[in-house]
Amino acid sequence: MSEWRETHLAAEIELAYGKSLPTHERIPGSVGVYGSNGIVGTHNSSLIPGPGIIVGRKGSVGEVQYASEPFWPIDTTYYVVNRAGHNWRYLYHLLRHCGLTSLNSHSAIPGLNREDVYAIKTNLPAFDEQGAIAALLDMVERALAIETDALQNCDALKRATMRELFTRGLRGEPQKETEIGPMPESWSTAQLGSLGKIGNGSTPKKSISAYWDGGKFPWLMSAKVYNRNIVTADQFITQTALDECHLPILKPGAVLIAITGQGKTLGHCAVLNIEATINQHIAYVQTDTDKAEPSFLRGFLETQYEYLRQIAAGGGSTKGALTCAFLRGLTVPLPTMDEQREIVAILDAIDRKIDLHKQKRAVLEELFKALLHKLMTGEIRVSDLDLSALNGSGTSPGQDPA
Repeated sequence: MSEWRETHLAAEIELAYGKSLPTHERIPGSVGVYGSNGIVGTHNSSLIPGPGIIVGRKGSVGEVQYASEPFWPIDTTYYVVNRAGHNWRYLYHLLRHCGLTSLNSHSAIPGLNREDVYAIKTNLPAFDEQGAIAALLDMVERALAIETDALQNCDALKRATMRELFTRGLRGEPQKETEIGPMPESWSTAQLGSLGKIGNGSTPKKSISAYWDGGKFPWLMSAKVYNRNIVTADQFITQTALDECHLPILKPGAVLIAITGQGKTLGHCAVLNIEATINQHIAYVQTDTDKAEPSFLRGFLETQYEYLRQIAAGGGSTKGALTCAFLRGLTVPLPTMDEQREIVAILDAIDRKIDLHKQKRAVLEELFKALLHKLMTGEIRVSDLDLSALNGSGTSPGQDPA
């Protein structure tokens, strides 16, 4: 840290007020118009030459944006005046590290007081080190963006593949029209209730310790369906709870469907790979595996996600829910077991690729957080790091991107 100097942000930057530019006054052009949480439009002239940094003043308080070209920050923002000629990308990462989003000074209307920002103490390295730090962090973020794009592409591929598989199948057969849309001529349809027992669970009273203390039997809540393949549980109940609360004991191969839930939970489904029971917010289909592959049913139900949510919302209640009666009567496609397994294998291959990109993205997110903290505090130096695993992403450390 001998080459670093201690300072306050007040000595290094000024946060200047943006200028109002109402929508009706904007002339569409190549200049980005920035609000407190990013670009909100375009204009044909700029207020500030680029590069520059925009900080949310009202609304999305403390959010930090970077503009590589001339831009127009509106009056809900500050823009950074670089008093000491620091590396712009370094300043951008430094301000992100400073936690400005936690400095909200208005309880009713969120607002950022720039005096609170100016009071922040920090240590600054020499200009060359600033460039190296910024370039390394940019490199990790580019790698992260590549994984995010790859994940989005895989998700899009899976959606397109599912639409094709569940309407055209794998054999190139002529199609027929059915109540659930086109499908291969050799396929049949069935009501979901004919493919296995359908029901839901319950929640043993938390106040009765005999239901919970020392429990070893897996009990699942609706958030678990996000896992898609359930192999573990977060909560466990006792044999007493199983006996007295009339809970279903589900075997591996059951398809679980979230029938209520806030946000996006309702309509999601998963395949159970362990013996478990469930709460009242989940319905199960204990699949007869001689008739249907559980993962095939899950795949089809995933294509029906929006439809299931529409059905739940159509019940006239502000708290939408699917019913077991509706699920029993839900029509599903039914190819031969061999074709079901082949379809599952294709979707599983895409899922493995999706999981790989999710894992890579998670690793890179953690790496970026760790590097941001350690590099900005001087705990580690760029010269101490082996960058060979990241060097395929483009810019080398020390290069200041536009």
